[in-house]
Amino acid sequence: MMKLTSAASAALLLAGCASFSPDGGAGKVSELTKERTGQSVTLQRSESDVDTASGRVAELLKQPLTADSAVEIALLNNWGLQASFSELGIAEADRVRAGRLANPTFSFGRLSGHGVTEIDRSVVFDVLGLLTLPFASEVAQRQLEQAQYQAAFDAVGVAAEARKAFFSAVAAQDLVGYYEQVKDAADASNDLARRMLQAGNFSKLAQMREQAFYADATSNLARARHQAVAERERLVRALGLSGDQLAFKLPEHLPDLPKLHIEPRDAEQTAIDKRLDVQMAKRSAQATAKSLGLTRGTRFINVLEAGYTNKSQTGEARQNGYEIQLELPLFDFGATRMARAEALYMQAVHRTAEVAINARSEVRESYSAYRTAFDLARHYRDEVVPLRKRISDENLLRYNGMLSSVFELLADARDQVMTVTAAIEAQRDYWIAETNLQTALTGRSPGGSAAKGPAKSAGAEPAGH
Repeated sequence: MMKLTSAASAALLLAGCASFSPDGGAGKVSELTKERTGQSVTLQRSESDVDTASGRVAELLKQPLTADSAVEIALLNNWGLQASFSELGIAEADRVRAGRLANPTFSFGRLSGHGVTEIDRSVVFDVLGLLTLPFASEVAQRQLEQAQYQAAFDAVGVAAEARKAFFSAVAAQDLVGYYEQVKDAADASNDLARRMLQAGNFSKLAQMREQAFYADATSNLARARHQAVAERERLVRALGLSGDQLAFKLPEHLPDLPKLHIEPRDAEQTAIDKRLDVQMAKRSAQATAKSLGLTRGTRFINVLEAGYTNKSQTGEARQNGYEIQLELPLFDFGATRMARAEALYMQAVHRTAEVAINARSEVRESYSAYRTAFDLARHYRDEVVPLRKRISDENLLRYNGMLSSVFELLADARDQVMTVTAAIEAQRDYWIAETNLQTALTGRSPGGSAAKGPAKSAGAEPAGH
């Protein structure tokens, strides 16, 4: 009896060591996110945390947005991201619960009749839970780490979406400004052609060509304006903005191209070592393997409880003793639990291999897209656009020397529409490709597909089921 009492006391002391962490597990998430995005994240668990984040967002919105400030706002203000952080609290609660012994069971029974009253009392402790407490705590700790990686995975995805939405919104706004200039030029050309036709100095065919250009310019401007609204709203959703926050300002133009392109070393190995989806898959397999070991250790003993009991009866001295409850493996020898655990482990192994293969492939594809986008954007910047400008300057000189007409000058302006549009889009595509490459190297799939969470561990099943 003394031994059981000592074991129960030791269990209570051990269980008291499991407690909640001060930051709710957010410190590791912030570290993983900052390493991959340059920005940290905070778990907003109180009204004060929300107010602090809102104040920082308001401060950032006072200035025209940049790609970095857009990412910071998204990590502070994206409500979906904060909702996903709640999984941290769930995982930590499970970790603390796994580190504590299950509450003892108290039973009381009373029988009376023919002048005799019999009372039974017992306090039963989960002995198997005590014996497996270190293993269960380790499994729960791994599951908490998995939740931290998942939270960082979500944060990296939000940051990447914010950057890409920012570049798309700026490019769309820039194109609106350009199409407005084209529309004004087309309007002037169409008006001049109409007046010259009335004066008999212009053919009907030439006038209709100018009118068609004006019609195209008008429709292109309408489409560009809608696209700018759509891209801005996409950015609004990525940043989680509403109300007065919608009045934020964007820069007039995209950032300039860097002088040199990125040459990542050992890109595929970097992805295997750093990518969060790869790390999550590895840890899921490791956690499942640990659970499998725990399942093997408790294969034939599913429920083992022991406790203190006493019995009193009218006219008799009280009887004291102990009680042991053990589930007998008569019909289920643990084979089903073992088979389930082994299937879960092999599932985790295969998923890890799939994620690793996909990561390597995505890095190669992202780098190809990045180099192509860089070369095209540089080609437009250094060759195509300057050439178009020289042609335009030459036409202007010819017009000033009365060697060409105003319509030839306007025709040259029409020819520049495709060039300028393609140049802006190429610059936008470069920055999006650069974001995708960085994400593929250290964060997650650039496609944005959510990583599959870890399968429920074999050791997580309640005892007795």
